[in-house]
Amino acid sequence: MLQNIRVVLVGTSHPGNIGGAARAMKNMGLSRLVLVDPAMFPHHEADARASGAGDILEGAQVVATLEDALVGCNLVLGTSARDRRIPWPLLDPREAGVKTVEHAAQGEEIALVFGREYAGLTNEELQRCHYHVHIPSDPEFSSLNLAAAVQVLSYETRMAWLAAGGQATKVEKFEVNSVRSTELATMDEMEKFYEHLEATLVNIGFLDPEKPRHLMARLRRLYGRSSVNRSEMSILRGILTETQKAANGEPYKRKDQ
Repeated sequence: MLQNIRVVLVGTSHPGNIGGAARAMKNMGLSRLVLVDPAMFPHHEADARASGAGDILEGAQVVATLEDALVGCNLVLGTSARDRRIPWPLLDPREAGVKTVEHAAQGEEIALVFGREYAGLTNEELQRCHYHVHIPSDPEFSSLNLAAAVQVLSYETRMAWLAAGGQATKVEKFEVNSVRSTELATMDEMEKFYEHLEATLVNIGFLDPEKPRHLMARLRRLYGRSSVNRSEMSILRGILTETQKAANGEPYKRKDQ
């Protein structure tokens, strides 16, 4: 179950934090580390801070963008400040741990995403997450070291896993064995859908690309919290395709005709 969970560090500037995060992960039984455009990696400071978790660093995947890091993911939790302009589903670390384990028990791919040390995640990156996770630290000294933040979420994930007995419940086992169409759409499938949706809305004149007014961000939030599965995604993409055809004056033809 825990092997379905990946820790994603975005734009890490200090290699020591990568090593510290790797050690925190190994302490709690997590092993999959993905680095998005790190400033320095590999690096001797990362090796030193890992202190016994060198295997996680050796197996780390390095990618250029967050989109690349989320390929295949069904659930994404972003640990960063919210975009205040658009409220987003928010979890505390304990709730995040429970949700992570619930989905991992169903065989789904989960990503725990951590932002840059100095600025966190951008609004665009936050909108790629289904949930935002807020660590309720003391307001008088609220800034956490990156490795400490990874430790907090890794710990809560492990506690939820232990509480679940390290295995799926009867309901979850049924869901694991259910047909592929009930699986949640992956993040790359969702991104293709959002591109298709935006193009369709522009095509029918509902969205003005010169004055978008956060429409796509709000639609991302709507579909993100809806937990769209692959069967539903197929329906949505079909509706968009037929909408575009209608907008272009093409006659509608039922598939059974």
